[in-house]
Amino acid sequence: MTSERLPRTIGLFSAIAVIVGTTIGSGIFRVPATVAGRLGEPGPVLLAWVLGGVLALFGALALAELAAASPRSGGIFAYLEESFGPLPAFLFGWSQLSVIRASALGGIATIFAEYLGYFVPLGWRVSVPGTEIQVGGVNFAAAATILLVALINYLGVKHAARVMGVATIAKYAGMMGLVLLAFTAGQGDWSNFSGTGSTTFSLSMVASALVAIMWAYDGWADLSYIGGEIKNPGRNFPLALTIGTLLIIAIYLLLNVAYVYLVPVPEMATQRLIAATAAERIPLLGGAGAGIVSAIVMISCFGTLNGSMLTNPRIFFAMADRGLFFKGVARISRRYQTPSVAIWLAAALGCGYVLFNDFQQLADRFVLGIWPFYIMAILGVFVMRKKAPLLERPYRTIGYPVVPIVFLLAATGMVVNALVTDPKNTGVTFLILGAGIPLYFLTIGRTRRRS
Repeated sequence: MTSERLPRTIGLFSAIAVIVGTTIGSGIFRVPATVAGRLGEPGPVLLAWVLGGVLALFGALALAELAAASPRSGGIFAYLEESFGPLPAFLFGWSQLSVIRASALGGIATIFAEYLGYFVPLGWRVSVPGTEIQVGGVNFAAAATILLVALINYLGVKHAARVMGVATIAKYAGMMGLVLLAFTAGQGDWSNFSGTGSTTFSLSMVASALVAIMWAYDGWADLSYIGGEIKNPGRNFPLALTIGTLLIIAIYLLLNVAYVYLVPVPEMATQRLIAATAAERIPLLGGAGAGIVSAIVMISCFGTLNGSMLTNPRIFFAMADRGLFFKGVARISRRYQTPSVAIWLAAALGCGYVLFNDFQQLADRFVLGIWPFYIMAILGVFVMRKKAPLLERPYRTIGYPVVPIVFLLAATGMVVNALVTDPKNTGVTFLILGAGIPLYFLTIGRTRRRS
């Protein structure tokens, strides 16, 4: 079997919509408050968002070379296997399967359900002798949303891509509208951009802020997971990764400038729902500001959830297709030509997490789990140029070798800083990743040695 059994049906526009729609989720509505609290001054805050955007762009420019040369389902999983062998690839899949993607699906769906509660009462009370109990609620609504998105993706990649396109246009337009209203009708103050000089600035502080910022930017690599379904990948992959990442950087910077204009940075640090706070300072919106922001967040989260369900089950599919997971997970629906078992597996994991865990905390805690694999994937650009010099490369990394080297240095520095400043949570993340090593040798590795 090969992973290219899935039909290539995704064009350039849909590919751009996938990367933009998957990346822009709940992060831009919550992370700015965290960054403001860690840095304390408008200059460093905006600089950190610029640095995060540059880091994501450099990663996308380098990853595009691997994606164009080897457009396979599973993306980074496939590149790791080609560059470094089956063990790193298995560990990447293990990290996705055990924690990262399941908790991400649960976290995104939970935020969607929380904002849905602004418009629709969630849950109901049932009287029992002596008391009342709450039935349903945010967790059940979140699980139902995961199942709905899974159904859309099961019914065909074209349906999922259409939903992705509509949601992406709607969320981007809503955010751009919020930016325009902030500067034309908002009660802001340009003096908010003047720092007080009371906060001591350090590279460690910026690196810590980048951890949160890169959670908001996370998704720039997700397009690679559906590499086996991209039309004309040699052309469309580099274009989609570059254009999509630039669009994300643009709207993130504009929104953060709008936030600072409307809400001083010290106050921003105390406002977890910064977008709603900013909307309240646009008189034109009146009392509808909170409702408008809630609708934008819901659209944004639904689009991201759909994008995650479109891309991430392909990792499980690719693992099974290459003999690194249960073979049945590589099953393709004959009717809909989708990796049906992988989709429903991802949905089941997401529902399990959302019903029994605190997902936002999990998503924040394990965000660094993906970055060691991003580092290895970009290292793969150098490895594959030496390992397969004659491989056809429709696109070569712009600015090579400077661009991938800068990415590697910055990403490694961010991970090392996290180990130093937050050894407990970061250490737990790496322990979970490391648990995949004995699991590999006891299962897949043993089978391969016998073969």
